Amino acid sequence: QVQLVESGGGLVQAGGSLRLSCAASGLIFSRYTMGWFRQAPGKARELVATINWSGGSTYYADSVKGRFTSSRDNAKNTVYLQMSSVKADDTAVYYCAAKRAGGTIFERWGQGTQVTVSS
Repeated sequence: QVQLVESGGGLVQAGGSLRLSCAASGLIFSRYTMGWFRQAPGKARELVATINWSGGSTYYADSVKGRFTSSRDNAKNTVYLQMSSVKADDTAVYYCAAKRAGGTIFERWGQGTQVTVSS
């Protein structure tokens, strides 16, 4: 059974930092591209970042470029999202998701973790 479990969310002041983690089980983690998405109240879910199987290739949405960094530890089956210089607009539920290498759809999703930025 595939499981993705996010952790690390919480309340952070604007300008501060937070690190999200997503622990994967039930899949061969190193064969998956991992993604971070977020959904703010009343808004559509948006892609924040992706990281390929080796960690050697990443993508970031313009809204977080230069502030967020994704990394992964394949030995621990875990992907991370380091959030820095957070803004009120970063307030959302953050989800991690998994896509088979070469695939087009993120087929596995975590339950999400709330990040709230106070101004």
